[in-house]
Amino acid sequence: MLALPLECLQVCDAVAQNKNMSVRILGIESSCDETAAAVVADGREILSSVVASQIDVHRKYGGVVPELASREHLRQIVPVVREALEQAKMQLADIDAIGVTHGPGLVGALLVGITYGKTLASALQKPLVPVNHLEGHVHAVFLEAHKSGSEPKLPAVCLIVSGGHTVLYEVTNAVSAQPEMAVPQGGLAPFLYRKIGQTRDDAAGEAYDKVAKLLGLGYPGGPILDRLAAAKNGVPAPVKFGSIKTRGNPYDFSFSGLKTAVLYHVREHPEYAPEIHRREESLARGERKYEQLLPLCSSQTLALVREFQNAVVRDLVDRTLAAAEELSAESILVSGGVAANSQLRATFEDRAKSKGLEVFFPSRALSTDNAAMIAAAAYSRFKSGIFADTSLNADPSLKLA
Repeated sequence: MLALPLECLQVCDAVAQNKNMSVRILGIESSCDETAAAVVADGREILSSVVASQIDVHRKYGGVVPELASREHLRQIVPVVREALEQAKMQLADIDAIGVTHGPGLVGALLVGITYGKTLASALQKPLVPVNHLEGHVHAVFLEAHKSGSEPKLPAVCLIVSGGHTVLYEVTNAVSAQPEMAVPQGGLAPFLYRKIGQTRDDAAGEAYDKVAKLLGLGYPGGPILDRLAAAKNGVPAPVKFGSIKTRGNPYDFSFSGLKTAVLYHVREHPEYAPEIHRREESLARGERKYEQLLPLCSSQTLALVREFQNAVVRDLVDRTLAAAEELSAESILVSGGVAANSQLRATFEDRAKSKGLEVFFPSRALSTDNAAMIAAAAYSRFKSGIFADTSLNADPSLKLA
């Protein structure tokens, strides 16, 4: 998978030999339900970032429908890439390499981005750089931190938390861990990853979506539950969810039981049914904004949502901080769609500070799936000469570590 045409290798050599030459990578992301393209210079400067969301397509089903996602990617991929180039004020010929997500994700969705990336790379005689979607989320943190001039110190503990993933990694500098490794000229030191915990069932974002659907609050569930949980009403929670227990690895997550506890509570209290029905009617009319749904939520429902979110945030923060303490981490990284949650951010910042740790998040735009993070992750791989040929295929279960 490392064979490249001679002309392509000559381009790579020319870029590598000139330390002052900016490396501009076109990133393509299509692992789930966002079609995204971006141009990033030198792994850190975002020249453009375009994301076409499919939320409206999948909303009526309460989740992502793989076949529909693939069709939407086919429809969007060309205009999205074109817009990313226009925003960057560049032509395809100006791109030095193409970075594309090849896993993990939905196989049909991945294949759309991979096929288009391979076609561009072949036609333009440009290097094709395969990128793990999860590594992209790690680089999203560094993209954001670079703007402030204060990058996270390593080793770090990284929590990637989204609708499809809830996983903890130890992130170290590959050169520090392996002193004999040479850093490519002008390149960033590559990272090494070690998985230290993962969800055993539902991802945190998946639990948000299922609870929101149960309560008649629509899809996606994370944003609306986050805002409703912040609606202070002074009413005690109608049920208390204790700490989530897992046997074995203390850094593994489990949210299926919490989701089921919400389900049983609602079933056991029929007074929830009328307002759930009213909210479902509101959604059917297209009235799904926070301002439209809030008046349809009783104080009891708001307190239930608040208690659910408290339990999720508490578990994510507790396990991440415990891992950071055991591993003597220098910093904490939090990325993925659920990293946009306001309570999660505030709780992490408060509790990490009390332990003398600095916590880093991407902006909300870079927390969710995007192609800027893919182009950023592709940079160090490009500098290290990690390329793919036309045999590159989708790997829906691709591991980071």
